[in-house]
Amino acid sequence: MELALNVSYITLDGFFHVNKYRYLYFMIMFTVYILMLCCNFTIVFLIVVEKSLHEPMYIFIAALLLNSVMLSTVIYPKLLIDFLSKRQIVFYSVCLFQFFMFYSLGGSEFLLLFAMAYDRYVSICKPLQYPIIMTKNTISIFLTLAWIVPSSQVAVAAVLMANKKICNFTFTGIFCNNTIYKLLCVHSKAQTVYDMVVLFNVAILPAVFIFFTYTRILVISYQSCKEVRRKAAQTCLPHLIVLISYLCLCAFDIIISGLESNFPKIVHSILALQIVMYPPLFNPIIYGLKMKEISNHLKRLFCAVKIN
Repeated sequence: MELALNVSYITLDGFFHVNKYRYLYFMIMFTVYILMLCCNFTIVFLIVVEKSLHEPMYIFIAALLLNSVMLSTVIYPKLLIDFLSKRQIVFYSVCLFQFFMFYSLGGSEFLLLFAMAYDRYVSICKPLQYPIIMTKNTISIFLTLAWIVPSSQVAVAAVLMANKKICNFTFTGIFCNNTIYKLLCVHSKAQTVYDMVVLFNVAILPAVFIFFTYTRILVISYQSCKEVRRKAAQTCLPHLIVLISYLCLCAFDIIISGLESNFPKIVHSILALQIVMYPPLFNPIIYGLKMKEISNHLKRLFCAVKIN
């Protein structure tokens, strides 16, 4: 009976004093989750209803924010349930699904930032060709590939794990990220190579292209007039802030997995939460404050609410 239970369930052993502070943890994370939803959906709502924001750059921003909401929704509801539960357990199949969604949407984040960098490059470096290049079809292709490419590649990794035997039924984590590899009896070299290929395709390669693109924009802007430099700084700075912060958080995710035993449980849990807390919470704030058009519409929206 115990063996059957172990095969079905995985114990999440990353929670710190959950029995003592369960309601405090629940209220904090619930508040953060609701705040994330409100901030992201407010910006997305503005982009949808305001015709002046129906441009490629703002469409990509809306897609990025929706992607962040989906990423949060993969983690937070289960996290909130665990805070109120006596035992923090999860079906192995559900854990694999969470792993799949977490890294698929994480990869989509990089590819959406890639699309935004390309959009800025064409807008600033090839302004006359911008309407011809950044058509509705181009935007649709970018958005489709941003969600299909990571999900198809991560799905293979998840299927490979599903077909392998697990020997460990407890791991130090609060949700199912790459720490679940430690549950496997044997982690084959073939899967390690495949995982590195996926990481290169959906994270490293887009990040290199993004930095190359913004470097080109910087060089061309420096050689151009003051107006071009102002436009480049105004539209590119938010994207760079989002990219650099996301890269740092992804590095945390890899580091805490490789050095799991060297971290206290509470440090491990806090670091793991960063990637599902900061981007969904701060991205809409960054775009809302730094993007002039969105900021102006936000001011008008809140003024209208106050008047009513």
